[in-house]
Amino acid sequence: MRYISTRGDAPVLSFEQAMLTGLARDGGLYLPETVPALSDDAIRAMRGQSYEEIAFTVMRPFIGDTFTDPEFQEIIAKAYSGFGHDARAPLVQLAPNHFLLELFHGPTLAFKDFAMQLIGQLFQAALSRSGERVTIVGATSGDTGSAAIEAFKGLDAVDVFIMYPDGRVSEVQRRQMTTSTESNVHALAVEGDFDTCQGALKDMFNDFDFRDGVRLAGVNSINWARVLAQVVYYFSSAVSLGAPERKVSFTVPTGNFGDIFAGYIAKQMGLPIDKLVIATNQNDILHRTLETGSYTTEGVVPSISPSMDIQVSSNFERALFYAYDQDGAAVKEQMDSLKTGGSFKVSQGAYQALQETYASGRVSEGQTSAMIKSAQATMGELLCPHSAVGVYVAQDHLGETPMITLATAHPAKFPAAVEDAAGIHPPLPGRMADLYDRKETITHVKGDVAAIQAIIRERISA
Repeated sequence: MRYISTRGDAPVLSFEQAMLTGLARDGGLYLPETVPALSDDAIRAMRGQSYEEIAFTVMRPFIGDTFTDPEFQEIIAKAYSGFGHDARAPLVQLAPNHFLLELFHGPTLAFKDFAMQLIGQLFQAALSRSGERVTIVGATSGDTGSAAIEAFKGLDAVDVFIMYPDGRVSEVQRRQMTTSTESNVHALAVEGDFDTCQGALKDMFNDFDFRDGVRLAGVNSINWARVLAQVVYYFSSAVSLGAPERKVSFTVPTGNFGDIFAGYIAKQMGLPIDKLVIATNQNDILHRTLETGSYTTEGVVPSISPSMDIQVSSNFERALFYAYDQDGAAVKEQMDSLKTGGSFKVSQGAYQALQETYASGRVSEGQTSAMIKSAQATMGELLCPHSAVGVYVAQDHLGETPMITLATAHPAKFPAAVEDAAGIHPPLPGRMADLYDRKETITHVKGDVAAIQAIIRERISA
């Protein structure tokens, strides 16, 4: 299995190389040269299997000879052993033909755990074998950071630096990042919004002297292994509702586009997906792009669903790559336009391809709160604000095909927003009950690449 860049001008890599590299050296994102298909029989055989067994079947074709079958099976087993539900990703019925996929039973109560726990084990196995050391730098709008810290804390071969927008994540999200006691973990509170953090991360990857000097690795959803891990729960949930004989639709609350792009890959692999619906909050650049064909940034407005407060959706580049029929030069032109002018216009052919692949919807702050209240009263389900955005949009796309809405985080990660909406203060699970009593360690830093690089160099050489 070979991996190529969305911009068409970077070395072709193996799975292990693409995983450890993260962002391609031409600024693009890695994708498999071809997407392997699973037969109906292979999908049908997943019925009754454990999540780990399905994960092995779905991901095995993508890893090539990086790991043997027993090695990869052990990695998967370790990755999901700490989840709080035996099904890992259980389905709950909300209404006729509408189901909620609970993706918040991992160590940090968010869907990011499915990918990050796996990638932590993948990195550990690869680095233990090679004897190398890497510096992981991540940008987070809330959940990626805590999931990364949980996955990599205490590992000898890894230093972890997580940038988050100061004052723009929930208190639970912040404390999950700042209360770790391991010396290889560093939480950086950056002045600005998530796009400031993500822009700094990309600039660091494009500074090859720095990148090579600190052996920079990325675990944001720019990393293909992150997306791959998320493909699995599309299969596990669809099979439980009758796939491959029965089509299934998905609604995904998303800001950085990685989670719904995983659904696109599942569809390319042969999973019979009818609709892929993008659900956005008031920072609705993805919805506006599908409505107008113009990707134009307008600045981030803080919301009660902060993990979606994004204007530069990194993984949308992967969607463009396929919409432009895998024309790397065309994708590079669009991304250059975005970087220099804050916008680009999607060509008519690519725009049509996107509209044929995705639907979308936008949810206001008031509608989000109303959905949290309504879901608790009528469905008996307490939703986090992001999941509420998904359920609200999904209701506009219900039909004969079963709809699965992805519940991306536990409501206890956003207690203030949930309590304001539903009058219920969601308690943290017992294993995290002392979170508010733990000591925080925070490094405040300006949204300046050079300042962030200086901190990283200082900490890894100390």
